[in-house]
Amino acid sequence: MSERGMADGGGRIVALCGGVGGAKLALGLTHVVPSDRLTIVVNTGDDFRHCGLHVSPDIDTVLYTLSGRANQETGWGRANESWRFMAAMAEVGGETWFALGDTDLALHAARTARLAAGDSLTAITRDIAARFGIAAGILPATDQPVATIVDTDEGSLPFQRYFVERRCAPRIRAIRFAGAPGAVPTEEVRSALAAPDLAAIVICPSNPYLSIDPILAIPGMRNLVAGSAAPVVAVSPLVGGQAVKGPLAKIMGELGRDLVPASILDHYDGLVDVLLVDRQDAAHARDPRMRLAQTLMTSLDDRIALARSVLETASTAGPGARG
Repeated sequence: MSERGMADGGGRIVALCGGVGGAKLALGLTHVVPSDRLTIVVNTGDDFRHCGLHVSPDIDTVLYTLSGRANQETGWGRANESWRFMAAMAEVGGETWFALGDTDLALHAARTARLAAGDSLTAITRDIAARFGIAAGILPATDQPVATIVDTDEGSLPFQRYFVERRCAPRIRAIRFAGAPGAVPTEEVRSALAAPDLAAIVICPSNPYLSIDPILAIPGMRNLVAGSAAPVVAVSPLVGGQAVKGPLAKIMGELGRDLVPASILDHYDGLVDVLLVDRQDAAHARDPRMRLAQTLMTSLDDRIALARSVLETASTAGPGARG
């Protein structure tokens, strides 16, 4: 199927997404894939409770990015945010290590109240997306709690404590996902990945260890991806031998992985048919499963161009190279 066929409604696209890099490509995909043909499956391993509220950082980043509400400087949080709540928290001696903006706070409060009333995270996310004017499907990977735990030389830390409070300073020994064995992909996720007209599965340039692995750790999820008849295209999060954003380079180094595309391909072994690699890393793109594209996204045009490259790659790559 051609890229045009994918973009004009001829096939469905499912993207696995987490973090700022994933949200950027997701935004690009919304410009080239009809909304009723695009599903974005989002990591929930970052979810946690703070100040009594259920916070879903990756889901919120996707919601804000796709609705034009994201802070363009940070990539996370809301634009034109105010911080009176945090100032008041500091005044009364509350925890301030994780910043909750005033308008961002409303989303967490509404989500927490609905979860307490028995609504699923999937239903809540769907309703908020609709209120934000987002037509594409945004699905939590699971409705059960899955928590990313980072085992470090300072002990085991919940992900947000490691990432935000400790600013990734402790040395990583291992990463695990508490609750994953008891979680299941939602019915909506299973349906999206098993759709008979699925044209491609996209693994966004998210951190493989922190954003994609929590999704794949959910029992049955890896088989849904690996067993799909649709081509699976991943985008390397490395550019020029470095991570664009976040602690990926530090994590890979501490886990003994080289900062080259081959390490990303090895990490996704058995899952992907093609890995898109930035042209700056052409010298390291020797595997026939690697193809070159501009993957660095600094503008909306870059996001759209990469989305088109992903679809073009998928249109010429059939399953069979996995493993």
